[in-house]
Amino acid sequence: MRPIETVGIISKPGIDHASEIVSGLLAWLGERGIKARCDIETARYAGLDDGLSREEVPKGTQLLIVLGGDGTLLSAARALNGLEIPVFPVNLGGLGFLTAITLDELYPQLERALRGEQRIVPRRMLKCDLFRGGELIATYQALNDVVLAKTEIARMLDLQTHVDDHFVLTFKADGLIICTPTGSTAYSLSAGGPIIFPAVAAICITPICPHMLTNRPVVVPDTSTIQVVTLAEDDDTYLTVDGQVGRHLKQNDKIVCQSSGSVALVRPPKMMFFDVLRQKLKWGER
Repeated sequence: MRPIETVGIISKPGIDHASEIVSGLLAWLGERGIKARCDIETARYAGLDDGLSREEVPKGTQLLIVLGGDGTLLSAARALNGLEIPVFPVNLGGLGFLTAITLDELYPQLERALRGEQRIVPRRMLKCDLFRGGELIATYQALNDVVLAKTEIARMLDLQTHVDDHFVLTFKADGLIICTPTGSTAYSLSAGGPIIFPAVAAICITPICPHMLTNRPVVVPDTSTIQVVTLAEDDDTYLTVDGQVGRHLKQNDKIVCQSSGSVALVRPPKMMFFDVLRQKLKWGER
């Protein structure tokens, strides 16, 4: 890892005592000669008026510090837009499944990062292209998942699905989740999908409340290209990326999902994946 001269900081809005946390962090970095690029929320906490958009923050940095919860981390991962910069996620939210570094560990773990001793775990991203009438109209990046779901009217969707050039089936369901191994413990898990170890090179396709007993989640290699055409009427289907951005779809819109790039997450040195499952999701408890 390159020497850390500049860090980016992205913060969740509405954090209690955030002004104290951010001011202390900026002072700590300044004492070590490290510059900081702050997003608008971080700058507001620090009483500054030069905050940047989240997409601008990572440019020219060697480490991206995220202060918040898993949702803030998902947003930060998309803001990287392919830049190979380690993400240092500090849990100031609720569950903190991905943001495993606690506030008490902030400075000790930063010291490790400055010495180049941090444990970095790559997490694969998912690229989603949206085509309408054969024309590419939008591209999204997801760390967790891409979801096709019904909108206000409670009727099933018909979602014609291909993996590479092979027809799978037309799902009749409330929706469809296409997720990375990281996203396998999010919405997909709630919909009955499997837990996939983060290092497994896979993509999971999980139907939401399918109308057929034989429909089950399918795990495919992450070299696969997944294509889904929505056959429902205009605006009956909604595309959501990481639960944060999205849009209504038209009939015959096609989404194409492929594994693309990765995000490097800094993780506590002694906390492994199954430790997180037990601690955060209470896995194995009765």
